[in-house]
Amino acid sequence: MAHTATINIPRLNKYISVPTGLFINNEFVPSTDSSEVIDAVNPATEEVLCTVVSASTKDIDVAVAAARKAFNTSWGKNVTGFERSRLINKLADLIERDAQELAELETLNNGKPVKIARDFDIGDSVQCLRYYAGWADKIIGQSLEVDNKTKLAFTRHDPIGVCGQIIPWNYPINMWAWKVAPALAVGCTIVMKPSELTPLTALKLSELVKEAGFPPGVINTVPSLGPVGGAALAAHMDVDKVAFTGSTVTGRKIMEAAAKSNLKKVSLELGGKSPHLIFESADLDQAANWAALGICYNSGQDCTAGSRVYVQESIYDKFIDILVAKVKQQVIGNGFDEKSGGGPVVSKGQYDRVWGYIEAGKQEGAKVILGGVKRSEKGYYVDPTIFADIKPDMKIVKEEIFGPVLAVGKFKSEDEAIALANATTYGLGAGLHSNDANQCMRVSSALEAGTVWVNQYNILNNNVPFGGKKQSGIGRELGSYALEEYTSVKAVHWNFGEKLDWPL
Repeated sequence: MAHTATINIPRLNKYISVPTGLFINNEFVPSTDSSEVIDAVNPATEEVLCTVVSASTKDIDVAVAAARKAFNTSWGKNVTGFERSRLINKLADLIERDAQELAELETLNNGKPVKIARDFDIGDSVQCLRYYAGWADKIIGQSLEVDNKTKLAFTRHDPIGVCGQIIPWNYPINMWAWKVAPALAVGCTIVMKPSELTPLTALKLSELVKEAGFPPGVINTVPSLGPVGGAALAAHMDVDKVAFTGSTVTGRKIMEAAAKSNLKKVSLELGGKSPHLIFESADLDQAANWAALGICYNSGQDCTAGSRVYVQESIYDKFIDILVAKVKQQVIGNGFDEKSGGGPVVSKGQYDRVWGYIEAGKQEGAKVILGGVKRSEKGYYVDPTIFADIKPDMKIVKEEIFGPVLAVGKFKSEDEAIALANATTYGLGAGLHSNDANQCMRVSSALEAGTVWVNQYNILNNNVPFGGKKQSGIGRELGSYALEEYTSVKAVHWNFGEKLDWPL
């Protein structure tokens, strides 16, 4: 098959050229031993955009070997932090230059609105790369006193080596940047497996990697099915670290494969069922805005989606009225329509999953107060759906849905709110709204989550760490903490004065 596809965007009367081969050693190549392909589908039209090469286990071996060679020769400890910084900044500049076309491609394959992909996802990705470019020449260790007359010890934070990075379909460009930036900053090389549902922007970004001037093998891109490429990376004996964002079920499999192979380092950013608490002192209009954002943003396809809102009893009815009015204002439509604030969910499988939960909510007795009705048009559209009269044992309350489906409950006391919020196996995000400063401190301390938002929700910053507790994962993305995920600490003991007597 040819290694380039031309995709038509009728609404814009333009075409986008997309590489469709595996990106290994700075070249787009066919599979070494397989004719398998992946269909890239437009979730707004349900049509196949193009097909891309699907990497086999042997292809993963080739990509890992390329990354290892680069790590040992042209990257790793063989290039200065200043040079790494220059190249990462160059890559950021190129992504910024091509932001509009990348956003359009993201919309075609993922469904989200162009304006969201461009202004939020890509804008944040550019900032993320520049943030870590600033770290590249600041990787430091410690000098430790042992005996000032005879000995010195110091530490080095060395790049861990070849990294397998497995990213999800909900933020294809953004998650690419989150993974790639800290790994490159410290000197690691990468084998990147994008989601089989959204491979196109990772391949397009690979063109920019080459244009920026990165040596061959530093970043390799291998679209593949999870049980093939993802499993091969997790179990590979020459991969030093695997980073994964996705479901808790798959995260367990990756941890197991890493343990059974070479005990490679693992970081996991997994699922969530995040609570959002609304206390009676809160600014209800603002709290409703943030609660609407928490479930509607990215059509609810967000690991920190605020999918459980608990409202203090004294303001429950008033808040529900405000919240429903706010959520009704969200326009779910084609991503190329400027009016759209959200697009379709990513795939037929995800569409069926979300509707399965909506039907389960109805069957278990929750009350639909907004949405819950299927559209008749083409496309995997799910309108925001709000359930009230919920119970703790309902599926829509316990399980991650990954769609615009909100369960709203009530509480009487602060202690009850905290207990409801923490009654989950997950611990990724949580939010609270209150104008009582002491309450904000108490509750944010008591919530069992890696990230807690106070009087806001779902806003992340590249210099602030992000990750989960409990079954929401291990390790941290973003901030200086992410650098630790891609380095190993070496202690050097230097004797410059002690003479050893022998025998003992």
